[in-house]
Amino acid sequence: MPCNSRSPARSSIVPARRAPADPAVAAGVSLRMVARVAGVSTATVSRAMNTPERVSEALRERIASVVDRLGWVPHGAARALATRRTGTIGAVFPTLTHGDFARALEGLQGELTRLGYRLLLACSEYSLDQEYQQVRKLVERGVDAVLLVGALHHPELRPFLDRRAVPVLDSFVFDRDHPGASVGPDNRRALFRLTEHLIALGHRRFGVIAQETATNDRARARLEGIRAALAQHSLAVPPAHFAEGRWTIREGRELFRRIATTDPAPTAVICGNAWLAVGAMLESQALGIDVPGALSIAGYDDIEIMAELPIPITTVRVLSDEVGRRAARHLVARIEGRAPSDAFECEAEIVLRASSGPAPGGPPLPPRSGQS
Repeated sequence: MPCNSRSPARSSIVPARRAPADPAVAAGVSLRMVARVAGVSTATVSRAMNTPERVSEALRERIASVVDRLGWVPHGAARALATRRTGTIGAVFPTLTHGDFARALEGLQGELTRLGYRLLLACSEYSLDQEYQQVRKLVERGVDAVLLVGALHHPELRPFLDRRAVPVLDSFVFDRDHPGASVGPDNRRALFRLTEHLIALGHRRFGVIAQETATNDRARARLEGIRAALAQHSLAVPPAHFAEGRWTIREGRELFRRIATTDPAPTAVICGNAWLAVGAMLESQALGIDVPGALSIAGYDDIEIMAELPIPITTVRVLSDEVGRRAARHLVARIEGRAPSDAFECEAEIVLRASSGPAPGGPPLPPRSGQS
């Protein structure tokens, strides 16, 4: 379940409305001058500006009044030089058209804003070379930390970040052997559980439509989970029932048609992402296949259309917004020299819908609870 560790809401010093200060005067105002007029130390003024929750309300108001009267504006570049921080985190996502990544971005940006940080974003288009170049540019811009997707990267990427002591976190993966290095679901375990569910419904002939695995370790882990679950029951996916391609709906339709028209055809098809599953469902209807009577279809990720199709699709739901929020809290804690307190696994949920049912001649369908 999501764990939302919340720190006190940060409230900025907002000067009262009054006539603007003389620019000539404001230009010569320094942190030391504000501290002297307010009768406090420069450290107290800095705390009031940067971590206001650590200063009493009365003291904040007093400092705010002086800041307003003198027209002082903290110089961001000077602060960055003094702290060796820019208050900016960089993130590289494979794409922003993927439902999981879009929701994670919302969670990431919202949490960073709450914590007083900014976000710089880039897309790699599933290219390891492009991801590496984007990371180099983000570091050149002075980001304090970097968030990536997956654990498979260009061989020079991590050494590059290590040499510059830039914290990095992998997302949408969970590595049990290296706690703290990643935040997200265990892709292998999620698809293992989904496959076990379909096996329990009596399915023995499986088809798989996988997303390209060459540069996508999440897709590779999902495929491993499917194969591991099948192997425990002495089952396997025959070559004629396996297809791999891009992650589009059109690709899903084409690959499904290739698999579903074999003889014998599979009784269950597992798709490596939501778009492939939607394509498979649309093509099954075009071919007149009875879903789930003759064939069950299941996917990974839970985009909105999956629940709105005439036959809603069983899938694995990833708590993507929570992945983004936890990643933000983790990176900020490391930047500020604190030990991250959030859990790193965001466990995926199996969402049971009408597209999956017993294999033809298999056991009766157990009562549906919506999720398991």
